[in-house]
Order: sequence, then C-alpha cells, then structure tokens
Amino acid sequence: MTDFEKNVFQDMISQMHNFAAVGDADKLKALLSHSPSLINASGDNGWTALMYGARNGHLEVVQVLLEEGCDRSIVNKSRQTALDIAKFWGYKHIADLLANVKGGQRPNFLSNEVTEYANYFGLTLLNRRSDKRTDSKWLSKKQSHPTTVYILFSNLSPLVTLSGGIEGFQQPEVKLRRLSHKDVKQCMNQNEEGTLIFLGVELQFHMNPLAACNGRVLQEDEEDGLVAWFALSVDSSSAEEFKQKHEDCYFLHPPMPALLQLSEREAGVVAQARSVLAWHNRYRFCPTCGSATKIEEGGYKKTCLKEDCPSLQGIHNTSYPRVDPVVIMQVIHPDGNHCLLGRQKRFPPGMFTCLAGFVEPGETIEDAVRREVEEEAGIKVGHVQYISCQPWPMPSSLMIGCLAVAVSTEIKVDKNEMEDARWFTREQV
Repeated sequence: MTDFEKNVFQDMISQMHNFAAVGDADKLKALLSHSPSLINASGDNGWTALMYGARNGHLEVVQVLLEEGCDRSIVNKSRQTALDIAKFWGYKHIADLLANVKGGQRPNFLSNEVTEYANYFGLTLLNRRSDKRTDSKWLSKKQSHPTTVYILFSNLSPLVTLSGGIEGFQQPEVKLRRLSHKDVKQCMNQNEEGTLIFLGVELQFHMNPLAACNGRVLQEDEEDGLVAWFALSVDSSSAEEFKQKHEDCYFLHPPMPALLQLSEREAGVVAQARSVLAWHNRYRFCPTCGSATKIEEGGYKKTCLKEDCPSLQGIHNTSYPRVDPVVIMQVIHPDGNHCLLGRQKRFPPGMFTCLAGFVEPGETIEDAVRREVEEEAGIKVGHVQYISCQPWPMPSSLMIGCLAVAVSTEIKVDKNEMEDARWFTREQV
C-alpha cells in the first residue's frame, strides 16, 4: 500500500469513527456498504466505531455495526470493550444489546435459561451475499479471479488436507483444501456433470481503499476487494485424477463422524455446500413435470426448461434447495433428575442419544416433539421448550433442539423405531 493509499485509508477510518460518534447511522451504513473491511478498524487509541457508538449512547449506530458483523470482543489500549464503555457511561440499553450474543435484550416473557447458542455446523467464515447470486457478470468475473477460493467435493465429500501435528506429537489438523481457479480449471472444463455453487465472500475482506473513496459507486472494471468462495462437485474419475496430482489431499468420508474433524467455521461452510450439492444430486429433473432443468442464481435455483411447466408460473419451493425440519429433544423425567435417551440398532455398542424425528406437514414443533417421543418410547410429554437449532448436512436438515417434560414414566419401545430407550441419571450422563 502506497503512502497515498494509507492516507486515504486513515481518512476513511476517521470518517467512520466520526459518523459513529455523532450518531449518523445512515452515513455509517453507506460507508460500510462500500468498504466492509473498515468495520473493526481502530485508531491510535485502539477505539473502534462500535466503541464510539457505545460511548455516546447511539443505539442505532450500535445496531447497524452488529448487523454488519463487527467484532464486539475487541479491546482498546485501556483494555476496555464496547460493553465496558457502555456500562461505564450508564447506557444500559446499549449494554444490554452488547451483552447478548444476538438480537439484543432478552424479552421478560422468556426464562433466564433461554440463550442463543452457536452450534457446530452453524458457524461460518463467509457472508453468503445472496444479493450477488443473480449478478451473472459478477459471478463470472469472480470465478476466474486469482483470490477466489474453491472447495472440491466428490460424492458430497469435501477435499481436505492435514496441517501440523509433527512437532510436539500433536494430532494433525484436518482442513479444507482451498484451491484457486488455476487448480480447478481443468476439472471445470472436463467435468460436464459437475455442479458449481457460489457460497459467499469472506467476512474479513481484503480492501481496495480507493474503491469506496467519497462513497462513489464502483465502476465495472474496478476491484471490490471481496474474496469469493465456490463449491465444485466433480465425478469420481475427475476426483481420482485430482488426487493423483495432489497427493497431500484426500476426500473426507464417511460424513459421520469424519466431518466433525473440521474446525467449527470450516464445518459451517461444508454444511452449506454439502446441503446444496445434495439437493442438486437428488433433484436432477424438474419435480413438477420431469423435464430437464438449468441451474441459476449461483446454484440456488433450478429452472425448468419446459416452456409450459407450472413451476415457471410464480415462485415455487420445488425450484429452490429444500431444508427438512427435525426435532431433537432431551426428555426430562417428572422428578427432574433423569432424562430419556435411546439407541438405534446401527449405533456403536453403549451409545445412547436424545430422541429425534422429522416434523410432519401442518405440525408445530411442540406437537412434533410430543408425537415422536410417544411413538418411539411410549412416553407422554407435557411442556416443551425450544432451546437451540443446528444445521445438519445429512443431507439437509435443520435440527430443532428442545427440552421436554415427561408426564408419564413407563417406557414402551417401538422396535421398528429404536432398539432400546432408558431413563438415565445426571451422574450417568
């Protein structure tokens, strides 16, 4: 970066901090839309825009920054976070907002135990940027850009490599093999059956500080600094050829428990990619009329090629990736000291888990919990409370976690559903 570029960069940081300090949320948002990498930038004193917003009690500024994905854990040179600053200056409403993971202060009608959790497969290092899926020129340009990252899949298994683990006898870390367009160009040209999915852009952007100067709109030939990620599915022969050229890589399978070896954020990327690719594998033809389809919107839509197909009239869920809701519940004994766990025949010896099942059409989450528990274990359930959810890319489910309080205790296992179910004490669990 030249001295001129550094000066422009510093000026933009100062401008952003000023917008946050005076409470000009609109200008702050406009600046961040052009230069998203500025969001966590700090001045010489270590203060970020979030800290200035918290110091001056500007709730809307803080909300904008949180929605744009700022890091609330950053500390300044006085070892203060934005939360510390809000508390010190008595801005309780902002402190409440910063104290919660997402969504602001907890409503008083929820119990204190209700918290939003970040679960495995639910974290990511990408911003999906769904607004770019319909921008064919931008997608085409990004596909061949030198900074673009590709992750390769074969039979829904991601290509990975091992990192570290030699010194200190530590276990090697399993990581996604991040490829460039140059690495996959031949695969893309040879593999007609392959599927390409736009996953999003990296949350921490490499920035061109001149591109957003004075808030002007980028020209077509200018860089936006966004690092795009794509998932590419290839057939078995192409995958084998690729492995022979890259001997340090392998495809991670079977999915369970192999996918659990990935870092949390890479697992979130795989969950997104695997679910969409599985949809393409399972729905190769139009579900409405059986005709051929074409892939659009970065891999997130399939359009029927038959002109008079009903799916072309309006918006239909058959044209978009599906997600299947599944309830998974910890059933608590009426005494509060035992929980119900079950096992399927395919489980390893001694393995028991929470009960789970698909939500049926026209059914609430609570009723699905009650039905599944009674069907599988013969236990009647009363109160049901939602706890948290988790994407589950096997192939594309959303696990809806609940606590359920039993009102009966006699277990009657449906052998068609499960092999065994038992009450376990806290100590046993």
